[in-house]
Amino acid sequence: MILQNKIKIYAFVGPSGTGKSYRAQYVAGQNNIKYIIDDGLFIKDNEVIAGNSAKKAPTKIETVKHALFITEDEKKEIKKAIKKYKPESILILGTSDGMVEKIVNNLDLPEISKTIYIDEVATPEEMKTAKRVRTTEGKHVIPVPTFEIKKDFSGYILDPLQIFKSTGRGKAPYVSEKSIIRPTFSYLGNFTISDTVFRQILEYLCAKTPAIHKVLKTRINNTGEGPTIYMEVVVLYGYNIITSIKEFKGKAQKEIEKLTTMSVKRIDIVAKGIHVPEKKETEE
Repeated sequence: MILQNKIKIYAFVGPSGTGKSYRAQYVAGQNNIKYIIDDGLFIKDNEVIAGNSAKKAPTKIETVKHALFITEDEKKEIKKAIKKYKPESILILGTSDGMVEKIVNNLDLPEISKTIYIDEVATPEEMKTAKRVRTTEGKHVIPVPTFEIKKDFSGYILDPLQIFKSTGRGKAPYVSEKSIIRPTFSYLGNFTISDTVFRQILEYLCAKTPAIHKVLKTRINNTGEGPTIYMEVVVLYGYNIITSIKEFKGKAQKEIEKLTTMSVKRIDIVAKGIHVPEKKETEE
């Protein structure tokens, strides 16, 4: 079944490293498009509303798989967001016509109405410069502000970009902010997220979980496959311990992967005690 037949689909096509993401918001603005799909992310204006950036993948092959929304979970998340926000049009970025068509098919979207090619909005010199920066410095652009992408690339951000460009007399200027990142697979170095980040996320979630009274201990072990987490907690009396911990584990894994784009290898949570609230004295 084709998802939301009324959606008008635009394709923005160009070889890798020629500046598509850099110009994505400009192209979207020129065509009155508020939604963009780029490298695994579903973006509304300047906000990431669904998906995980393909740039977090350990290899270039994996980035392509993420960008195409190969897995059912990835498809489901984007489809759910499209159903929720009901966009009138979407701009989909791809390195080829075939890539955009695969994304459209995988997400059950209508046929492409219009294709814009990178050489229509960038000069050969600009594309050459973009390619050189990609090749020699390993820099990639994501068409969202730095504060938005920090949750996906904590510690990875190289430069924020603010773009101001006149679009002609009588027309609103094009103003946009983008983020330059260096993806995980870059040969120029590795990136890490401090253990403190994981602890803060977990402590915040515990504070929002009625069944958990207190965190006693948190231990994080970062591995090449993702973090392993060990926690000791005190559970509030009256809650089913097994059910409560199981639900918290699922919520914690989902939130950490969403905020850090790192796959959680394992979470172990041990209930070390039960807190019994003191009974309030009844007034006579």
